[in-house]
Amino acid sequence: MKYLKNMLMIVAGCLVFASCEDMLTENPGSYYDKDKFFSDPDNVEMGILGIYNMLPTLYGSNEMSFFASDDSFYSQPGAADSGRRDISAYTMTTSNKAVEDVWTGTYRGLERANYMIQGIENMDGYARNEDLQALVAEAKFLRALFSFNLVVYWGDVPYKTTPTGTYGEAYLPRTDREKIYDQIIQDLTDAEEGMAWATASSSPERATQGSARALKMRVLLQRAGYSLRMDGTLKRPEDAVRRDYFNSVIEEWEAFEANGYHGFFDTQVDGADGFEGLFRSFSAGVLNSKESLFEVAFYTPDGSTGARGNWGTYNGPYVDAPNINTNETGKFMGRAQAFFRVLPEWRSFFEENDERRDVMIVTYRYTWDSEVYNHVKTDISRDVRSWYPGKWRREWMPLGYKDPNNTDVNYCMLRYADVVLMAAEAYNETGETPKAWELLNRVRERAKATRITSANYNELMKSPKVYNLDFIDDSDEQGRFRTALYWERGFELAFEGQRKYDLIRWGILGEALKMMGDNTGANTAGSTKAFLAGDNFRSGQHELFPIPLDEMQANPQLENMNNPNY
Repeated sequence: MKYLKNMLMIVAGCLVFASCEDMLTENPGSYYDKDKFFSDPDNVEMGILGIYNMLPTLYGSNEMSFFASDDSFYSQPGAADSGRRDISAYTMTTSNKAVEDVWTGTYRGLERANYMIQGIENMDGYARNEDLQALVAEAKFLRALFSFNLVVYWGDVPYKTTPTGTYGEAYLPRTDREKIYDQIIQDLTDAEEGMAWATASSSPERATQGSARALKMRVLLQRAGYSLRMDGTLKRPEDAVRRDYFNSVIEEWEAFEANGYHGFFDTQVDGADGFEGLFRSFSAGVLNSKESLFEVAFYTPDGSTGARGNWGTYNGPYVDAPNINTNETGKFMGRAQAFFRVLPEWRSFFEENDERRDVMIVTYRYTWDSEVYNHVKTDISRDVRSWYPGKWRREWMPLGYKDPNNTDVNYCMLRYADVVLMAAEAYNETGETPKAWELLNRVRERAKATRITSANYNELMKSPKVYNLDFIDDSDEQGRFRTALYWERGFELAFEGQRKYDLIRWGILGEALKMMGDNTGANTAGSTKAFLAGDNFRSGQHELFPIPLDEMQANPQLENMNNPNY
């Protein structure tokens, strides 16, 4: 019931906040209406939920496409679509509709956060009201999230932390990303101080102190790495500055250790525990805050309205549409159109005993059999161009459906295993490589994978088990750890939204795409290539998305200068 209740609250928050936002846009000088809104505590709570409600509009399908342009999975090929296929193949233009939708939605979320933060902080008694301060902390977490996405996706962007009150305030010049990063770090620091740690009774659909600390770790690592600058070059901070960022990551990790609540998922779901149990829990709608630090919440009451999701249908193994009577939808799985494909080599990169392999990669599909009047599992292991991401699945959802395509499955944005690997990376980069190995092997042990040591490094981290990484120097222990981390973050976190941005901050996205493109069966098993990213990616351009054409034409302060080489 908590799952349903949380979802309905978010939908209600969206409706309340949307009317307020429309009022401000149409009549920004109406201070009486604004003051009236913030005089009612119920409005304030709904306004915060209205910020959360921007997340499912972004992560329902559009940002899912942003993830599918790395070295682990790709969009099913086909004609140019001004959307996910073009993003995956690195053929997107300034008119890409998915890119425009994410740009617009992210700024809308930022505006909502700015509005609520300013409004609540100006309320009478705010300085003495811990409940209001906790709501502002949540809003600052969300503002940091939207701001971080702007920087990672587009680099230097128009930016401010006050709500838009006049038409002229809507169009701004670019702000240097380092200034935006400063604001993100400050917002997350404020969020940490204003939010409590999660407990067993917490819902990961609402931000907590752990959410803020985990996001700050991600922000610091991204900031310490390479990014594409406006002059078309990839640059990263000086070594001394990077070391400060890594030390700050370690401080956040130490706070997790001191708190002691968060850890690996330890509950059985449908008879499975560990890594498989975790992902079964997402599809089954089970909320558990121990490993899941923050989830984007989805709920559609009737299949067509509300916060509709596509996890397990667009991103998941294929399921035929059931040919049933309309009154039988509660007895069968719905459809899963399965828009994405796995690069098949990843299956062989895993050890046989690694439990993550068969969760990550699905080599079957469900077809409808009219004779048995049900879905039948069909083996497709020989068709390597049709293997699917498997972390979210129709078969793991409760039986029945409200819509053939839309689901209530949440997207887990931040989880404990990622925190452990981020801490491991920071320890390695500050010279504490033995501690880094210890943490990385904690993640492997949960998956029943072999601990990596100096004795078995070549067996596990070199050809023929995996590809040799000519673009990472592993001549010393620090480099060997970087190589292991390259693979481990793929084994653990593939399809979850971080892989591409790991490769960018490490400065090796182009090399990784080229390596996979030159070797994958996705390109040799048919008459045409299916995975085009390795051929089409251009360093100095594709590390960032283009600013949408409509924005370029509307905002004169951008001076008609898009991101490099667009």
